[in-house]
Amino acid sequence: MLIIRASDLRNALPMNETISAMKAAYAALSAGRAEVPLRTRLSVEAQEGTCLIMPAYVKSDLGEVLSLKVVTLYQKNPTHGFPLIHAAVLAIEAETGRFQALLEGSVLTAIRTGAASGAATDLLARPDSRVAAIFGAGVQGRTQLEAICTVRAIQMAWIYDPSPPQVERFISEMAGKEPVPEDLRPASSPEQAVANADIICTATTSTSPVFEDRDLKPGVHINGVGSYTPEMQEVPTETVARALLVVDSRSASLVEAGDLVKPIREGLITAQSIHAELGEIVLNQKPGRSQHDQITFFKSVGVAVQDALAAQLALQNAVKLGLGQQVDWI
Repeated sequence: MLIIRASDLRNALPMNETISAMKAAYAALSAGRAEVPLRTRLSVEAQEGTCLIMPAYVKSDLGEVLSLKVVTLYQKNPTHGFPLIHAAVLAIEAETGRFQALLEGSVLTAIRTGAASGAATDLLARPDSRVAAIFGAGVQGRTQLEAICTVRAIQMAWIYDPSPPQVERFISEMAGKEPVPEDLRPASSPEQAVANADIICTATTSTSPVFEDRDLKPGVHINGVGSYTPEMQEVPTETVARALLVVDSRSASLVEAGDLVKPIREGLITAQSIHAELGEIVLNQKPGRSQHDQITFFKSVGVAVQDALAAQLALQNAVKLGLGQQVDWI
């Protein structure tokens, strides 16, 4: 079996290829060619931790894929010097059930989550988008920025995070790193971040909106990736209610996404307010943006088809490039 470490994954999952893989993953999901149970959630309350188990079987244009992902999220970890998220993905040969590879899951998750927003941005954002705003200066924020810069000619980006030192590190590491522009600026407030933004990405653990609806410019596209429980929320309910609402998975979003669950509880939207799954737009079953000044919102909670096709791509590239370490499993 091949062991693929985090450092290898950064080479095995180039963003442009991963964006294409995410489009294929979403298309398979919306076409009914994927078996993806709702993720199993185990609570470790005493440690403020959560364990997520995510299996997937996918029949995509890229072939059959079988995978299993395990993720842990421990809120207190950063205060102890450990990452918030630990994860691993097991790639399984669909034809035989043979274990093919074990992949470090945190980097895979960050890249595939960024690539999901890249796919949504490519399909929904205005072609003339030039200014971005990133909420959350962590690992996810970095791949969000890389992904949107891969599909749009972003000229400058505002970075907002409650921790100024984190913003400084973010800018130092990301400015000018292809395809990211040199012009990255720390935002002193959420209002400053979104005032002129054509594309907004939220990658936080917030339980309340990270910006105000009134501060948005017409025609903005929003990617919301941080809210993965009913209690979490990044995007104002007013924004959700007036936006063209696109999700990765209807069933998962209606159960897990606080950005949708809270507006539904408040009676501002219903399940029928969801315009489309992103895969339906990939398949040309539903239209995307129809007006220049329309606000579009892609809400992603993360689905296992993403991990399955990201793992497949990483494994293929690792073999091609001679990455990873072979170990005897039996």
